[in-house]
Amino acid sequence: MSNLLWRLILIATAGVFPIFFFIKENPFDTASFLSLEEKEVVAWQRARMQINPGRTKHLETFELMQKNSEPLKKVNSRIVIGFPPVEKKLLTIGIASVQHPQGSYLLTTLQSLFFASSSSERKHFIVLVHLADPDPKWLSQMISNISTLFKPYIQARQLVVINTPLKSYLSLKDLKKNFNDIPAYVAFPSKQNMDYAFLMNFATNHSDYFLMIEDDVKCAPGFVTQIATTVSAWENKHWVTLEFSQLGFIGKLFHARDLPRFVHFLLLFHQEMPGDCLLSHFHDLLMQEPRIHFFPSLFQHIDNYSSFEGKFNSLEDKEFKENDIGSPSNPAASIYTNLNVPHDSVLINAYSLDRNFFYAKSAEAGSHLTVVLDIPAEVFRVQVLTGSDLKGKNWLKEGHVELGFDCTNRINDCDDYILLGLLVNGSLNKQSLGRYELIQGVPRVF
Repeated sequence: MSNLLWRLILIATAGVFPIFFFIKENPFDTASFLSLEEKEVVAWQRARMQINPGRTKHLETFELMQKNSEPLKKVNSRIVIGFPPVEKKLLTIGIASVQHPQGSYLLTTLQSLFFASSSSERKHFIVLVHLADPDPKWLSQMISNISTLFKPYIQARQLVVINTPLKSYLSLKDLKKNFNDIPAYVAFPSKQNMDYAFLMNFATNHSDYFLMIEDDVKCAPGFVTQIATTVSAWENKHWVTLEFSQLGFIGKLFHARDLPRFVHFLLLFHQEMPGDCLLSHFHDLLMQEPRIHFFPSLFQHIDNYSSFEGKFNSLEDKEFKENDIGSPSNPAASIYTNLNVPHDSVLINAYSLDRNFFYAKSAEAGSHLTVVLDIPAEVFRVQVLTGSDLKGKNWLKEGHVELGFDCTNRINDCDDYILLGLLVNGSLNKQSLGRYELIQGVPRVF
């Protein structure tokens, strides 16, 4: 059979697709926590600031305290995947990720970032991921998954993953309690603030702007162009952050030059409140008032459970506009095939939503291309396209598509399959699938 070109599109309600890098070693040698007396002065000035709108002296006081504080032990955040970009970029997209009680959405988030961006847009940003959970098994598994699924972006220096050893963190014992909080509730946001700080410290010198998102979001198509256009319009105006989502720390854009100050701020007050609340006080320091939101939102939260206790917590940005039902939204998945694949053909291109394609030298009876969803999703439409843009060129002459479910103790296979349909003129477009297809899916093309 002639060379075969593939594109497989899986559309699911619960998924979206999948930042960053830097020097091999990044010793974090900056100001440590202030003394108790110094902190009391800052707290007093903060309270005074809320009553007195005159704030010009507050930043001077903060910077003076930074200079006079004791040095912090070195923090060696290390690159575990990827390499720094050769040239400075427009944008660094930062994600700090830990284990979630109900499962990780990090791979889905990364797919959303890359698949919602064109190849020309991807030239202008890098993604920096801070794997911040101390569990070595989780860390090893995530490194393996990211290395396999995002190899093209890693090779293009568009994705860098770092890790900071737990010994580099400040102690989470005997933390200050607010409103009689239990110790675990105080420790979670305190560590999270340090996760953010180490991520931002690593990102400081590699782009003009830094975009903070969470590890459980989906992105609007073309979000990079929309952010670049907004930045251009605000080039001559004063701003500390521009906000492209209403939720928490999602979609917050910083000048990279402001990151060192905010890193200090997060570390100095890591016990006081969550990072998104500290950001409001940081706005006061740099005299931005009020917050600057843009609509519609470019990012949507997709995890329905709290990161802290795993309780149901369906946060949703009402200003995020969903794609039309005709727009595919491939969730994170692993791809398998027994086809004869040339060395320059990238398997994930059969599943990505950009204009790249996957091809194989030949196909025989029993050949398959299998997509296994990382997280269960309700599939309501499956579309498979084969062939080139030239009409009838390199179509798959015969084949069918199956949908699998009940994947018990199997990595790339399921216990049962249903036939979705036969390929007609090299393609299939199946809609209105039943509820029994709520799966950890395995669509297969034969």
